[in-house]
Amino acid sequence: MSLASLNAMSATEAADTLRTCCAADRWVEGMVAARPFADRDDLHRKAEALWPAMTERDWLAAFDAHPRIGDVKSLKARYANTHALASGEQSSTAVASDDVLHRLKDANDAYHGKFGFIFIVCATGKSADEMLALLEARLPNSRAQEIENAGREQAKITHLRLDKLV
Repeated sequence: MSLASLNAMSATEAADTLRTCCAADRWVEGMVAARPFADRDDLHRKAEALWPAMTERDWLAAFDAHPRIGDVKSLKARYANTHALASGEQSSTAVASDDVLHRLKDANDAYHGKFGFIFIVCATGKSADEMLALLEARLPNSRAQEIENAGREQAKITHLRLDKLV
């Protein structure tokens, strides 16, 4: 899709399209209102400018649109609009050992149980072993630290998805 196409969409169409990059309504509404985008740099600057206004509720809405690492296929129906993007982002889990996948699942369950939301990491370019190490390293953190960490990771993911979008 071109930036011109994104700029020319109705507000509803643009919102639906941008929601595939980040599901937080505050961010989507801000991006729709920020149009037109002059170029890719402008698109990314405007996306970045919205992060400081995000509340915990906004971040949680964004996080909720992600499947758990290593559990992409079983959540395909629930996250149909982000499945294709997430599948590519998590492609290293397809070559992970069964042991690592089981440890990822167990650690994800522990993370969710502790923090109340799924583990968010920008998985692009990371092996399943690396994602597991990151998840285990973040488990001792406080909830406030993890909202902040996950928010930074969500921003990275969103920028990658914006690049794929246009």
